[in-house]
Amino acid sequence: MATATGRGRRAARRAGRRRRLPGVIALASALLVLGAWGVGLGDQPGLPPVPEVPAAAPVPAVVVPAAPAVPAVVHGMARSAPRRLRVPAVEVDVPLIELSLGTDGSLRPPESDRTALAGWYAAGVSPGETGTALLAGHVDTARGPAALHRLAALTPGQALLVDRADGSSARFVVDVVADHPRDAFPSDRVYAPAPRPELRVITCGGRYDRAHGGYQDNTVVYAHLEQS
Repeated sequence: MATATGRGRRAARRAGRRRRLPGVIALASALLVLGAWGVGLGDQPGLPPVPEVPAAAPVPAVVVPAAPAVPAVVHGMARSAPRRLRVPAVEVDVPLIELSLGTDGSLRPPESDRTALAGWYAAGVSPGETGTALLAGHVDTARGPAALHRLAALTPGQALLVDRADGSSARFVVDVVADHPRDAFPSDRVYAPAPRPELRVITCGGRYDRAHGGYQDNTVVYAHLEQS
């Protein structure tokens, strides 16, 4: 037969479990709320390292599968910092800031709270110059769509306009829109120098997987300067 002391100990253990249970439920609820806010976050780590290749290096033109044949642009525009990106087909009209490389050599996108703008790699080619110019921005954040939310909806032949500090506008024509896995990003294709003025616009894309760091792809628009 159980003693009074034994019954008292079991009752104390049951009371302790009842006191801990609300705290466990509260913690689980808090984690669920935090997870819900995190879904859709457009933050991304730096893009793959940008190779240090001169803009005018004598290499073949970038070859992208399915790109339509277009005439080469012999002369690029003079260097001028870009100030604004306009893409009428997807209602993009955003200012551009300067972007730089992180300590690991990766191109850093704008800060996660700067959702209404995009940026350009200021140490590289300016949009309109001969070579490959790079623009990047966020697709969304926890608060909703960001500057490049509809970038993946572009199709070949549509226009991207870059307004420049010298008062000119560089008009680019889309060649290809592609999603590239982040763990197999084709840096040689995206960042390669070109013998004509070209543009790459990069954002997050593909499937969102919070457990594996967010978006699993990068969406890249490949475009060339329209010959006047």
